[in-house]
Amino acid sequence: MEKFQILESGMVPLTIENVDTDQIIPARFLKATDRKGFGENLFRDWRYTPDDKPKADFILNNSAYAGQILVAGNNFGCGSSREHAAWALADYGFRVVVSSFFADIFKGNALNNGILPIQVSPEQLKAIFAAIDKNPATQAKVDLEAQELCVPEAGIVVSFELNAYKKMCLLNGYDDIDYLLSQKEAIKAFELNRS
Repeated sequence: MEKFQILESGMVPLTIENVDTDQIIPARFLKATDRKGFGENLFRDWRYTPDDKPKADFILNNSAYAGQILVAGNNFGCGSSREHAAWALADYGFRVVVSSFFADIFKGNALNNGILPIQVSPEQLKAIFAAIDKNPATQAKVDLEAQELCVPEAGIVVSFELNAYKKMCLLNGYDDIDYLLSQKEAIKAFELNRS
């Protein structure tokens, strides 16, 4: 995974609430086991007509909005536990998802795939949406080390919670296997001392 330290980016607002994993990546696209290529089908049924033409009114098809931060309505990632939802978001280019609530399994899958889910209060989410609505080029800064999200145009500076292990993995670009490999010498020493 790519290391994550500080991200300064525009934001893409998805004001829809209760977005489930089947809406993020429909089940008919889950045939592959490689993480690549899922981004083209992110929000497929909302982005495209049945004959594969982009829907002009869907936010990802609006060139006014761009960035690596998805700002989503409450209860993002509910539904099934498919990890492919995180794969699709990451493959599309999102590094952060901001919402007022995340489904637990989605949150874990996101962190395991290098996506930082940041939970804010409903009032803060509303202020961020309002700032983006007023100015589609609104920027945000995410400082992972400080665990802080800053959206100056919304008057938002908020600290977010994050498991210390997952923070360390994101900072170093580790998945769980990479972390174990980074501990190889310590594991060898421990095993030698046990003999």
